[in-house]
This record gives sequence, C-alpha cells and structure tokens, in this order.
Amino acid sequence: MSSGKMHADEVDIDASLVRRLLVAQFPQWAELPITPVLSSGTDNAMYRLGDELAVRLPRIYWAIDDTEREWLPRLAPHLPLPIPVTVATGEPGEGYPWRWSVCRWLEGENPSIERLSDPCQLARDLARFIIALRAIDPTGGPDAEPGGRGAPLATRDTDTREAIASLRGILTADELDGVTVAWDEALRAPEWDGPPVWIHGDLQAGNLLVQQGRLSAVIDFGCLSVGDPACELQVAWNFFSGASREAFRAALPDDDATWARGRGWALSVALIALPYYVNTSPAIAAQSRRTIAEVLADVRRDA
Repeated sequence: MSSGKMHADEVDIDASLVRRLLVAQFPQWAELPITPVLSSGTDNAMYRLGDELAVRLPRIYWAIDDTEREWLPRLAPHLPLPIPVTVATGEPGEGYPWRWSVCRWLEGENPSIERLSDPCQLARDLARFIIALRAIDPTGGPDAEPGGRGAPLATRDTDTREAIASLRGILTADELDGVTVAWDEALRAPEWDGPPVWIHGDLQAGNLLVQQGRLSAVIDFGCLSVGDPACELQVAWNFFSGASREAFRAALPDDDATWARGRGWALSVALIALPYYVNTSPAIAAQSRRTIAEVLADVRRDA
C-alpha cells in the first residue's frame, strides 16, 4: 500500500487531478483555489473549491453510489440543519474512473468533546436532527442491505466475530472476553419491529460540524438508508460519554431494546474498523479503541 492510503485498492487523487477535471468539465470553477480538506473520512476525498464550494471524489469502488445525489435534495427542506447538496455531478475523466460531485461548502469544524463548553447541548441538537430525519416519509428510500447500516444487528454477526478473532494481539485477553460478552448481549436485544425510518448511518464527530459550540451541519451521508433506527445511536459511544450520553438518550424516544442494539452497533463498527485501519489510519484506530472502551465500561455499569 502506498503512503497515505487507507485502502489497498483506492485510486490516486490529488489537487492536480481535481484541477484537470474542473478544467475539462466545469471551466467556470477551474480558476478557483483548491484546498485539501483534512478529514478522518475513509471513503471520499474532499477539496474546498473557492469559498462556497467543495469537490468530493470517491476513493474506492464501494463509495460509488448515487443515493446521496438523489435523496439529499429531497431530505434537506425537512431538516433543521444544513446538509451537503450536490450542485453539479462530474463524469469519469482524466484517468479518474467514477462520477464525482461539486457541492456547497458548509462552514464549521468537527467537534471535540474536550473543546465543547456544553457537550449536553450538542447531544440535544443532534437528537433533534435525528428525530427530524426519522420523521421524513421513507417511501422509496434505499433499504438497508444485510450487514449494512440499518440492517438487523444479527446480519453483522459473522463479520463481527471474525473481527474479534483477528484482534488477538491487538486487544488484551480480558478485552477480547469483554467484547465477546458485550456482543452476545447486544444480539439478545429484541429486533426492531416498527416501520423502517431514515438513518444517516455514520454519525460520528468527523461527520458533524459545529459553530460556537452548537451543531451547525451534518455531512457525509454515504451510509444513508432506511431501516432500524438503532444504528443511529452509535454516536452515544463513539463520541458522547457520561452526562452527554445521558442527555442524548433522554432527548430521544428510543426504548431500551433500541438502545441496546445501538450499543451493539457501536461495538461492531469499532471492532471491524480497528484491525482494518490499525496500520493505515492511527486516528480511526484510536477512535475505535475509545469506542470499544466506552462500550465495555457501559456494559460493566449495567451488569
């Protein structure tokens, strides 16, 4: 794997490529400054284009999806916060193999729990966004695929147990025992028996923007689907903790079973991400370890 890549088979993307694509397809923007956006995102490369636009290019084949382009303009008017809406779609060219997007730039910065003056307020802001997203009619929306965000938690069992086995030597024996017990417990939670709802699918700090301590936008809807709302609760363990986690839970209408499945989702995603990114993305590996630790501590408190 070449330096700076998170996937063995991701394509090469740089500012020069972005410039060539713009010159060929959108010359009206070709002279604007292009600035790489430092992000923990794994599936897309982002470049700020001038002051008001951004260019988003899939890094890898599984990120190629027209779901966002089709659905975000329909969802945006019903949401209490801005979301990225595509203003132009580029075609393959200049050696780049897939469609790509130009969207509106959304101001803000990714939140850090240490820098927030009131994490509980952010928790309530995010809960409000989730409730509004769930309230949108999901008719015709993309159903969650087995194992994908929003699918029944049990459809991730094989991949999660394989990840646990691969973490020998990365997690301690006690941690391995703990995550196995925690995963078994999550699978015992009753399955979702309500109607499917819209879910963002990847709520974590890298996909949230804040201004002056308040949630200002939600970005990167690459996991957008219709399914079990429990998947949306991952952020309770991958970002919030203590009082902010309780504030988040109190602001949502979810029952104990949904909360338990949400904790299972946070654990599964972290367990699968850790061995995959342990050598290629220290930030994601560290975040995965933090999530695992938060889940294990939560399980111990509930015991």
